[in-house]
Amino acid sequence: MARTGFGSVAERLIETAPRIPVRDLATLRRQFPGLGPEDIADRLIAAAVKGTMTVGAGVGAVAMLPTPPTMPAELATETLGVAAIEYKLIAELHEVYGLRSAGNARERATAYLWSWTEQRGIDVLRLSTVNVALGTSMKRQMRQRLLRRTVRHAPSLTPFMIGAAVGATLNRRETRRLAERVRHDLRELQKPWAEKEPPPPPPVGGTPELPPPPGFSGPTGSPPDTEGPTGTTGPTGAS
Repeated sequence: MARTGFGSVAERLIETAPRIPVRDLATLRRQFPGLGPEDIADRLIAAAVKGTMTVGAGVGAVAMLPTPPTMPAELATETLGVAAIEYKLIAELHEVYGLRSAGNARERATAYLWSWTEQRGIDVLRLSTVNVALGTSMKRQMRQRLLRRTVRHAPSLTPFMIGAAVGATLNRRETRRLAERVRHDLRELQKPWAEKEPPPPPPVGGTPELPPPPGFSGPTGSPPDTEGPTGTTGPTGAS
């Protein structure tokens, strides 16, 4: 793939990143009740590794065809897919360790893409780190990382292709290495959680219970008694 192709992939990743759904800390704690930061981080890393392995296995299987005419496109798709999975992992690891980047969705996405490019956690307490993330040099560094990542998979374009198993293994190793490097930085800067777990989200589409109409009481809605005891309402007359 030409260098201009990597520039196109980098542009697509920058454009797509703000729209990638990232779970915040409250959501993650609800989805993993009773687990602490390290346990949730383990779950996130395992899921991301599984995802990138699946992508790598698919491209490796295509590479085993006798004549894979679409390999440049397949390789670009794999590179973008893996980067998106790893981006989501990095963003959620920052959430788990209480180090959510400041700013709106696009600014956070830029910061997390810098974290992916540099394979480092973001120190949200140091503005210089975020300023670096927002610098114009990030695109060039991202293209270089995409190039290095894809060159490692170049054997899949040669005769006697590496196949699905090796493609999955390469992605598993790369994703786990990235996760552990970022995680190491985040552990050093970790901020404690609030002790109380967030409440579950309110039900969607439920109909609130209406109060009983005036003049009715009790759970059955029966009208209140308006008469006295049965029988005569006054003393019986003497003859």
